Amino acid sequence: MDRLINYFTNHPLLAGGLVLMLLVVIASEARRRGQGATSVAPNEAIRMMNDGAVLVDVRAPNLFKDGHIAGARNVPGDQIADGAKSLEKLSGKTLIMCGDDGSTAGAAVRTLERAGFKSVFSLRGGLAAWRQENLPVVRD
Repeated sequence: MDRLINYFTNHPLLAGGLVLMLLVVIASEARRRGQGATSVAPNEAIRMMNDGAVLVDVRAPNLFKDGHIAGARNVPGDQIADGAKSLEKLSGKTLIMCGDDGSTAGAAVRTLERAGFKSVFSLRGGLAAWRQENLPVVRD
């Protein structure tokens, strides 16, 4: 223990860097674990869709027409932020929210959970992760 204290006093910049890196790792892990409870990987999303989950694409209609996951329903994020009235009939089903990169879908999940939806997930990485896994995308 004395050697550790001696090291910290002789090398304050290195010790400060170590403490900073530890804080970054802890914060990153906490954030990942917090998201992990509500996000699913593309392959897990496929399994859930086969079991009856509904995929909701939160992107703008023009982006949805350019390419989306087969069977997805388009409900833009601003409609969800305004109260999710268009999704009320799906409140008893499992919903998987999908956006471009996962960030807008995460916000939609939080909004729906506050509105009382029980089983809502986001597609981890969004449509970009779906395409990276070479999974099919359809166009209107």
